[in-house]
Amino acid sequence: MFTAPHCGACRAWKQVLPQALAGLADEFHEVDVSEATGVARYFGIFHLPTIYLYRDGRFHAELQCEARLETIREVAQQLLAASPQDEP
Repeated sequence: MFTAPHCGACRAWKQVLPQALAGLADEFHEVDVSEATGVARYFGIFHLPTIYLYRDGRFHAELQCEARLETIREVAQQLLAASPQDEP
């Protein structure tokens, strides 16, 4: 998850994401783009928060949906069930 400390949407996602992805994700990694600007440039991060889903070290998709527990869980399940994609 790419975030910034001043981003209200990032704070909202950080609160709901662990519960929404419980059982679907073993780990969560946060990158503060205000500190890791090179990483943000490498991945082409322009909007916050940006959430990438990986399984077994393979990129599956960017998670794009509203920050509601049920919606996140449903969309993440669909994305992780699909074949891995090329990394952004």
